[in-house]
Amino acid sequence: MPRYVVERSFPDGLQIPMDENGARTCLTVVESNAADEVTWVHSYVSIDKKKSFCIYDGPSPEAIRRTASRNKLPIEHITEVRILDPYFYK
Repeated sequence: MPRYVVERSFPDGLQIPMDENGARTCLTVVESNAADEVTWVHSYVSIDKKKSFCIYDGPSPEAIRRTASRNKLPIEHITEVRILDPYFYK
């Protein structure tokens, strides 16, 4: 399955509470993504919470766009990536 980095912008900052409501929000996204065989692996969020860089596995960029639309999440860029592990060379 291809892997992608999805860059998002949140002008007002990404607001996911660190409580049961936030956990439920994340689980809802995960469950919604499954309909398109898209897996949210993890995300990196800037300190000011205005940018996120999300790692996804999925069949295509179009599948990721569909899930983002369904989850009401913005997309700035989608880039297909490969893993470069510095420890591979040892």
